[in-house]
Amino acid sequence: MEKSANKSTTPLSLLTITWPIFVELFLQVIMGSTDTIMLSHISDDAVAAVGVANQLIFLCILIFTFVSSGTAVVLSQYLGAGLKSEVRTVTAISITLNLAIGLVISLLMIIFRKELLSLFHLPEHITGLGEQYLAIVGGTVFLQAVLITVSSILRANGYTRDAMMVSITMNVIHLIGNAILIYGLLGFPEMGVVGVSISTAISRAIALALILKLLYDRIPINLKLRDYITIDGIQIKRIMKIGVPAAGEQICFNLSQLAITAIIALLGAASLTTRVYTQNIMSFILVFGLAMGQGTQILIGYKAGARDFDGAYHQLLKSLRYSLIMTMAIAIVVALFREPLMSFFTKDQEIVSLGGILLLLCLILEPGRTFNLVVINSLRATGDANISLIMGFISMWGISVPLAYFLGIHLGFGLPGIWIAFIVDEWFRGITMYFRWRSRVWEKKVLVQNQVTTTV
Repeated sequence: MEKSANKSTTPLSLLTITWPIFVELFLQVIMGSTDTIMLSHISDDAVAAVGVANQLIFLCILIFTFVSSGTAVVLSQYLGAGLKSEVRTVTAISITLNLAIGLVISLLMIIFRKELLSLFHLPEHITGLGEQYLAIVGGTVFLQAVLITVSSILRANGYTRDAMMVSITMNVIHLIGNAILIYGLLGFPEMGVVGVSISTAISRAIALALILKLLYDRIPINLKLRDYITIDGIQIKRIMKIGVPAAGEQICFNLSQLAITAIIALLGAASLTTRVYTQNIMSFILVFGLAMGQGTQILIGYKAGARDFDGAYHQLLKSLRYSLIMTMAIAIVVALFREPLMSFFTKDQEIVSLGGILLLLCLILEPGRTFNLVVINSLRATGDANISLIMGFISMWGISVPLAYFLGIHLGFGLPGIWIAFIVDEWFRGITMYFRWRSRVWEKKVLVQNQVTTTV
């Protein structure tokens, strides 16, 4: 087994990288919940329509992670190894690739929005609201494609605070836009779901302009127009070596969630709405694990690029301890205040009570999800990405989806049965990936084979 060649020299620390990511993700969750709360004052049908439509939007965004995830890992390893010219090439290529993918997907979302929503067998009036949302938000999703790519580039270079500030600005604009266009302030008409859609598109456009300016201001690689149209097959292959399995795993997860949404739809509109409200609250628990996973990925990418394998190995163990402790603490707080939290979204006591049961189950679910996230991101940072896709497919489609139907529909346990299926899936994948990390097979997967002494 190959041991560390030398120590990593990155000045970055886990706290320095992670806290801006946490704030950014936390604010995104708040804004998502704010959307739901604002729409709930219109109707529960509007909430259900946007909730289902957003699953399709999230699927599109996950497709963009083919490039953004691969870019983050490749850049981290190149920066750790000091490969300056490769950093410039990968930066330009990744932006061009995701812009092209985003434009294609935006066009498809506009043309096939009705057919996509028909997969969920929703009532006609909810489908109509979902179509309005997809026409605008889906049609401009290419903005998000470039936005998440540039955010990944800034984070990989250590500028997590800049990405955070852009996210804050975007969310504030979105909140103001929602207030004006949903409720008809300042003389505007009350636009409901269409208002949320327009607000989302405008806030993303402004955020993209800001983050592109930061990219040129912060990173000293002097990108030119020709860099964006230069094709480097080796770098594209390396990006895709990480990005394809990383995005494939996420797409597999999202598709399994679409299947489970169809299962939940069999339980009725109230169950669909309960899921949307509950997942909004669960997002506040999840966000810390996501931040720790992303921050740890950057650090381990640097260490892997510098061939500091022992440092990378122990970094994962340390990050895992911190993230599990914090996730459990947040889950306990949410469980204690579960019914008041659900009451922020709805006064329907049946939904509040059922959501409360699901939040209690999160005491087991969320630590498993965090465990899974941190370990998988760490494996991916070293270049060991295929294993998570393989195990994800086996677990999500071999365990989660069939078990959700069996417990939720066949045995009649409803949403609690489906939540138990989630628990089994997350813990199975997390434990499997942990043993993969302990094996240290990932040391042979590193993309950068020879470290140079040049610094970026």
